[in-house]
Amino acid sequence: MSRWPQLSPERRAALEEVRDEFLHNAPRGRRILAVDGPDGAGKSRFAADLVLAFERAGVATFHASIDDFHAPKEVRYARGRFSPDGYYERAFDYSLLRRVLVEPFRMGGSTGFQLAGFDLERDEPREAEWTTGPADAVLIIDGVLLQRPELRGLWNGAIWVDAQPEERARRMLERDGQRPGSEHAARYEGAQRRYVREAKPNTAAWAILDLTDPDRPVRRYADFCSVEPLPL
Repeated sequence: MSRWPQLSPERRAALEEVRDEFLHNAPRGRRILAVDGPDGAGKSRFAADLVLAFERAGVATFHASIDDFHAPKEVRYARGRFSPDGYYERAFDYSLLRRVLVEPFRMGGSTGFQLAGFDLERDEPREAEWTTGPADAVLIIDGVLLQRPELRGLWNGAIWVDAQPEERARRMLERDGQRPGSEHAARYEGAQRRYVREAKPNTAAWAILDLTDPDRPVRRYADFCSVEPLPL
């Protein structure tokens, strides 16, 4: 059964607003929407609910996550297990993302595309599972660091979702056992600070949503960012 009836009216309204704005700006063809934001912001759940919103409008919609396009461990940790710069520069295999998902999805027709390319737990490429879709379709991809300069040309639009730092920390502790101030937390937060400083994703996105209360998303402006950029 669809989760849609279980969502709060405020969340449904926010999802429909994002959907309608995106379809207004990109009405036809194969289109890609990036759901960007820091760890613990609520990206994956919001992206999954966006799929429901698009499907309710009669749009064929697919969902992928950058977490399924990690680089192998030897690449990810080449600069050290807890290096923020190593995470920022090496965590994901963007060439794989382009090759098996973005480029074939854009081609349309009968060309198959893969919604996942790497198994993080096994630390190995996933066995290819090819998906096809109609000429008019939307791909929603969620994850961190999605508005890096080398990726921005891949998307028809990007939204920035965020939450207050204390709430993000609480979610990360509950979800992954990641304690604030730990080496793991410092790795991810350091990478995000560099990202915000260099890419300014909260100002580049066309919509910013505060998901501190996931049932009551609040539309924000460019000054809303829970990750402070490092001093220049």
